[in-house]
Amino acid sequence: MPFTSSVSEPKIQVTFQKSPHNPLISPIPNHRWERLQTFNPAVVEIEGTVYFFYRAIGEGDFSKIGYASSKDGVTIDERLPYPMYTYYPQSSRAPFTDRRRRLDYSSGGGTWGGCEDPRVTLIEDRIYMIFVAFNGWEDLRLAMTSISVEDFLAKRFIWSPIQFLSDKKVIDKSGVLFPEKIRGKYVFFHRVFPNILVDYEDSLDFSDGRVLQGKYCIKIRDNIWDSRKIGAGAPPIRIDEGWLLVYYATDDRDDSQYKIGVMILDYENPCKVLYRTDAPAIRPTEWYENEGHKHGIVYPCGAVIKDNKLFVYYGGADSHVNVAYQDMDTLMFQLKNQNVVE
Repeated sequence: MPFTSSVSEPKIQVTFQKSPHNPLISPIPNHRWERLQTFNPAVVEIEGTVYFFYRAIGEGDFSKIGYASSKDGVTIDERLPYPMYTYYPQSSRAPFTDRRRRLDYSSGGGTWGGCEDPRVTLIEDRIYMIFVAFNGWEDLRLAMTSISVEDFLAKRFIWSPIQFLSDKKVIDKSGVLFPEKIRGKYVFFHRVFPNILVDYEDSLDFSDGRVLQGKYCIKIRDNIWDSRKIGAGAPPIRIDEGWLLVYYATDDRDDSQYKIGVMILDYENPCKVLYRTDAPAIRPTEWYENEGHKHGIVYPCGAVIKDNKLFVYYGGADSHVNVAYQDMDTLMFQLKNQNVVE
């Protein structure tokens, strides 16, 4: 008779440690432009310093992008008292007066318009920022602007003219640009509910009016934590195994909560998933993820690998900027050996 152990196999799943310094960034009452909410931070690392591009909402319920920096990736060393980027939409119609209707279009946070949920990518000597441009009415589109590294570091916020990446009245969100070309093409991920779409582009110049067309790339999974919708949380990071993608998802069993996972994608074909978290790696369990504008939200917009640790920067409760991290060797072991499914 074959031997069977009475001891169950230990469960392995992907885990992150939330910083004891959370929240890193919170609203400042005497800053009118960010007195209500500060959340959903994009990040870029330049010469060892992590720079934050965080979404801020203040008086007038208008979204702008704030600036902060950290040498260690956790402690905020500098934070500007004014926004570094503002999108003033041109609309022929007055903004919504009915809060419920405008929330149907906004990317969350409940704003009357502006620039929402940025993601940033460093390519050579320029920083590209993709965000959701909301005109306060029905026009919500993916948009892109850029700035030279030299101007950014000097705090000369001279951004390029905005370029729209998606059609009007198509709810397209969570746009990220890969940091390098694949087979000679620029690569974008974006989301039209409920899946992640991909586009391969010859140029980053969209002045001719073309927009991302998108084809299904990475899909939701039935009966698991990412069964309702998924989206790229941060631009993919190149590692030895391929592309590391931090993503967010909601579950059909409880779509009120946003959770965070990790994928490893094939380098040559980023639609091919090599590893994917079978349970959420980051859940909304702390007060700063449940107390604020909207409870139960962890929403990532930035990630860096620093000192062999993956730092994931995310918004909590649509109100605070936070970080969670994991050693890369541990993360890869967990991804390759996980044996728990929700």
